[in-house]
Amino acid sequence: MKILAFDTSTEYCTAALLIDGAVALREVHAGQTHSQLLLPMCQDLLAEADIALQQLDGIAFGAGPGSFTGLRIACAVAQGLALGADVPVYGVGSLLALAEASAAPRVIACLDARMGEVYHAVYERLEGGWQEVSAPLLSAPEQVPQVSGKGWCGSGSGFRVYAEVLAAHYGAAIDRACPELFPHAREIAALAAPHFAAGEGMIAELAAPLYVRDKVAQKTCER
Repeated sequence: MKILAFDTSTEYCTAALLIDGAVALREVHAGQTHSQLLLPMCQDLLAEADIALQQLDGIAFGAGPGSFTGLRIACAVAQGLALGADVPVYGVGSLLALAEASAAPRVIACLDARMGEVYHAVYERLEGGWQEVSAPLLSAPEQVPQVSGKGWCGSGSGFRVYAEVLAAHYGAAIDRACPELFPHAREIAALAAPHFAAGEGMIAELAAPLYVRDKVAQKTCER
């Protein structure tokens, strides 16, 4: 299985090439330069492995939620590469990638969404994959869904920016927090692999971001 994956949903730009279980990576704190960095990173990975786009089994991208511009870049690059090479694509949720990165069985995935809000979802690892307990949503940090039981891991930048609010909200339900984690191409590739193996990749034209938020700026009266 050969999968090219990338994520540009946060300030990081990451790319990964998964070949039969081995992963080569590129990672840059990009700020707002994802559009300049992503294609060269992908080209470097393919050249290093001496693999052409046409030899890939699929192209996976971080579908979101996250930065509007970043999500559009990842989706557009996935579509462009896949169309030219005639390979399938698969979008992986950024919050699910956060859950995978935590290596925990019960995960509250939370990304800072700016404007006093967070992107949030809850997952439990079951045999064969992840179960979505709470779907991705946009919320004020103090209004995110509660969880049942204990042993939860808080993953993502939301637990850095709103550490006190979320700690008070979840209390003893959280055993540990991993605020340093972010959606990464490494996890995007791993999560997409079984879907490509099952023939669940889609044609490039059907690839789409998961925005969750429907606007990026507040009106004066909303500030």
